Amino acid sequence: MATDLERTGGRPTERSRVLRVRDGRVQELPDDLAAEEPLEIRLGGEAVAVTMRTPGHDAELAVGFLVTEGIVSPADVAGVRQCRSEEGDGGVADVVLRPEGKPSGGWQRNFYATSSCGVCGKASIEAVRVAAEPVGEGPTVTAATLKTLPDRLRTAQRVFERTGGLHAAGLFTAQGELVLLREDVGRHNAVDKVVGRAALEGSLPLSDRILLVSGRASFEILQKALVAGIPLVASVSAPSSLAVRLARESNMTLVGFLRPGGFNVYAGAERVESLPRA
Repeated sequence: MATDLERTGGRPTERSRVLRVRDGRVQELPDDLAAEEPLEIRLGGEAVAVTMRTPGHDAELAVGFLVTEGIVSPADVAGVRQCRSEEGDGGVADVVLRPEGKPSGGWQRNFYATSSCGVCGKASIEAVRVAAEPVGEGPTVTAATLKTLPDRLRTAQRVFERTGGLHAAGLFTAQGELVLLREDVGRHNAVDKVVGRAALEGSLPLSDRILLVSGRASFEILQKALVAGIPLVASVSAPSSLAVRLARESNMTLVGFLRPGGFNVYAGAERVESLPRA
């Protein structure tokens, strides 16, 4: 039985021997797996949460997580200290604020010490909703451009092509140009990495960008996009009911089941040009 696993320690993929069964034939072959390791996110040395993620862009993930959860302001971030955990399995990203920077009050009450995914680490359902203003008018995009985005995202997914096991979040212009792509085993982590990169570059809010996510569009994904000021969110799968409600309340455009053949618009149809008549 193929059980050997080559531990790469902080890399986005791991090499494994697998048994490939096809058409009645069995072969033992090498295969690339999407790596998954815990990352402890700290703020000024104090533990905030532990998230399972694909190694890589950990500083962006930590900053994006703290920003989209409403714990810190992007302007207050001075830098990120990174290291491997003492046990050697996973990493630590410690976000450092500027001397005048202060985190939001009472954030410690809203999180358990660890969490495997964003919302399930919250201490109460009341802590899930992050206060954010509705987005502005934002750009418009043609229906034809929207339908090209999934293929452009998939073509740029380097790790997915090797493993088949990662989600992606991509930032696009209204003309369909891919500006930034991040991959991770968790959809929310991929979005946090995108927002974290923008925060570190000082480019928030992302009021002229489109966010495309692989998989479904959850409430948490929409909330993170809202905090980042993104007016249009699209996914290749279904949105949740809470995601649709949040999009409508926040003046956002939400597109689901985005495929080359078509898509569904759940909110903000005015930002999508050239829609066929009903």
